[in-house]
Amino acid sequence: MEATATALSLSSSFLSGSQCRSNTITLPKRLSRSRSTFTTIRATITREKKEEVVALVKEQLENCYLIAGIRYEGLTVKQLQAMRKALPDSAKLMVAKNTLVGKAIEGTKFEALKPCMTGMNAYLFVHSEEIPDALKPYRTIQKEEKLDEKNDYVGAVFEGKFYGPEDFKTLETMPSRAEVYSKLLGTLQMPAISLVGTLQAPARNLLLVLQAYVKKLEEEAAQAGQ
Repeated sequence: MEATATALSLSSSFLSGSQCRSNTITLPKRLSRSRSTFTTIRATITREKKEEVVALVKEQLENCYLIAGIRYEGLTVKQLQAMRKALPDSAKLMVAKNTLVGKAIEGTKFEALKPCMTGMNAYLFVHSEEIPDALKPYRTIQKEEKLDEKNDYVGAVFEGKFYGPEDFKTLETMPSRAEVYSKLLGTLQMPAISLVGTLQAPARNLLLVLQAYVKKLEEEAAQAGQ
């Protein structure tokens, strides 16, 4: 009875005491609920943010000719901004987590880029066939800022093929569309034997030949109508 009386007395003293004491007893439970709610909200925001980034990457994949990964350890925000400004309108630079970019390119022709998705990378999306013009700005920054070797292109995918850092010379020296057309138009003026040899080239070259020939006919028709 004495113990029960003591317990009742203590309980009564807390209940009838100051509001501060009452709050002190119940606050840990409230904090627990608050922290749980905050964690849930934060997780939801994080998940939504990740989904948003994946969606943005997928948008960049539309009509994309090339994706290149760029290691940017040590680069300042100013340097990245300078590179963005130097890029042609057909190219976009995005800084995103490798896992999110990897998720976005799953099942696409750019999935071959996954092996080089380690470390701190920015991603260059090129939406035209003028590949060298899009790659040149970063090379310029490398020289001007005297960046060390670790800050370099880590890989790229063009027409479904992976290009490692040692292969970038091929991408950077690709002829422009104007140069290709000029050469093909010259080819069309060659003897029939040379033309047959050209038509036996890969399908992509054949398509370019036909496009150039159509353009030539259109120009001749326009001149004849003047």
